[in-house]
Amino acid sequence: MSPEKRTGTPVFRVIDAMGGPHSGHILRVRLTGGRTPALREMKGSSFQARSPDGAESSLKVVAFSMIGGKPSDARFTRTGRLDLLVELDPGSTPVGLQWTLTGPE
Repeated sequence: MSPEKRTGTPVFRVIDAMGGPHSGHILRVRLTGGRTPALREMKGSSFQARSPDGAESSLKVVAFSMIGGKPSDARFTRTGRLDLLVELDPGSTPVGLQWTLTGPE
């Protein structure tokens, strides 16, 4: 049986957040809705983040973390999870657990 084809803007849930080793932040995210974007589409893209209490922030994906293994489109499609190295816009609220990311834009 083939997996369901998703459509619409991708929506991710932050399932882990930590400081990056040199700069930025590492976010482990899970795809919860919308289409599955290609990794090349995500790198360098901007996302809108929203906290459970409604605070908003924006961020940019700089790279993919290798903590959980080398990312690939096939693995991402199968698991729906990624480790992102992101930079927050200046003055933005740090993104934490249970935040929702919408994008890429």
